[in-house]
Amino acid sequence: MAGYKPSVISLTKRQGHTFGFYLRVEHGEEGHLIRCLEMGGLAELAGMKDGGRILRVNGTFVDELSHSEVVDMVRNSGPTVTFHILDEASYVQAKAQEVNLSNPQSTPVANGVSKQDLKPKLCYLVKSSSGYGFSLRSEKSEPGLFMTEVMQGSVADRAGVNVKDRLLEVNGESVEGATHEQVVEKIKLSGGSIMFLLVDEETDRQYQNKKIGAWLATAKHLPHQPRITDITKGPDGYGFLLKEDVNQKFHFLRDIDRGSPAEKAGVKEMDRLVAVDGKEVGECNHGQVVDMIRQSGNKCCFLVVDKATDQMYKQGKVSPMLFLEETGDSSSPPSYTEALNLPAPVWPSTPVQAKEEELKPKLCRMEKTPAGYGFHLNGIVGVSGQFIKDVVSGGAADRAGLQEDDMVVEVNGENVEQSGHDEVVALIRSSGSSLEMLLANNNDQLKAKGVSITRLLLEETSYAQVHTADTPEEEEKHEEKARPESPPEQERERAKSSSSQDSLDERL
Repeated sequence: MAGYKPSVISLTKRQGHTFGFYLRVEHGEEGHLIRCLEMGGLAELAGMKDGGRILRVNGTFVDELSHSEVVDMVRNSGPTVTFHILDEASYVQAKAQEVNLSNPQSTPVANGVSKQDLKPKLCYLVKSSSGYGFSLRSEKSEPGLFMTEVMQGSVADRAGVNVKDRLLEVNGESVEGATHEQVVEKIKLSGGSIMFLLVDEETDRQYQNKKIGAWLATAKHLPHQPRITDITKGPDGYGFLLKEDVNQKFHFLRDIDRGSPAEKAGVKEMDRLVAVDGKEVGECNHGQVVDMIRQSGNKCCFLVVDKATDQMYKQGKVSPMLFLEETGDSSSPPSYTEALNLPAPVWPSTPVQAKEEELKPKLCRMEKTPAGYGFHLNGIVGVSGQFIKDVVSGGAADRAGLQEDDMVVEVNGENVEQSGHDEVVALIRSSGSSLEMLLANNNDQLKAKGVSITRLLLEETSYAQVHTADTPEEEEKHEEKARPESPPEQERERAKSSSSQDSLDERL
């Protein structure tokens, strides 16, 4: 990575909408974190990533300000805000190196020379008939264990091991503080292969006794690398089956169709799927991964590993995501001035209706997906009733026919026109996996005519289409059209902030 130049992202929201992410401070984490990105929202589409840190708001450095001060700055900025954002891995590394992030061109400097890639390194060694080709050295005057006698052309030499490299981990386990004999025994017990985490003299000095872990390492020396595959859906889908190992929550690509988009993109039988569009799937169940693929539309990007690569990364107890982070887009972001001068997006105006809206409510049924229903419920002080807000495009609510500012008349057959916000939210949450709502978007006109809003006003044509959530099987063919969903728990009160001892967050 070329220094610590942050990304510059300018967002413009419509009236009554949000930027599509939460700003959080979390216990044990430094900085102002980007969390809970709304799928298909402004922030995600603009390139914001979960875990990124906001350094500047409209040019003002905010890394050392309180959470409430940053929230106020964003809210007081109006519909357009420009953020300077540093990705999570770079932020953690910069803090470890005590880089002054208030300087937008900050780069670690040693002896007047810019040091752009001072990282520990992962080295994977497979023993040959002549062994690994290195020795370990330890001295009472100097803590740690160091590589020595690295034979030219040996396994160690080809794996990137250098003389004087300090050994930090063996197969993902720290050996700092271990004796020479303990480490030698650990290496002997590892069998025919071993993964080292090493740091050279210069990088060791840079970190100066700060904790160094594999999450900071470079994977460029490893002999097996994950693969990034861009797949464009064909008429018959992507052409593979997704299978989950339910015991370990691993997801494998199987039965690759000959000549399919998946095969043409380089997907191999039993590749393990690590990430979809840059988002790790290790903690996701089968249904959630299926939804992520569908939400990608007609094109998605996979990070996959074959069996040999998977075993190597597992031996080092490190995620293949390290490779993705290291090979991420390095194109320079626009400067702050350039970002401010970017044209604001032009939102299409709502066409004038050619005929008078029909005065009747609508009955909408929907099935809850792993990402929720895809809308917010909003109550206005001094105004009776609860209203639909922030309907996520392509979400369950959107597909069922919910629209902005629809008034909720009934929830699962129970009239809620005079109910409080918490009562309606409780009804929705208690409905389980399916929800039926009677809605009106012209309630004022109906009431002015003295018409009570009931199901008696419904006609067959006023029923919104019912969409049933797909039930994930152990294996599922990816042939259906992708549909983005909303973040989980969308039924919570709109623009509500929450706090605890461990975190503070604010929806923006």
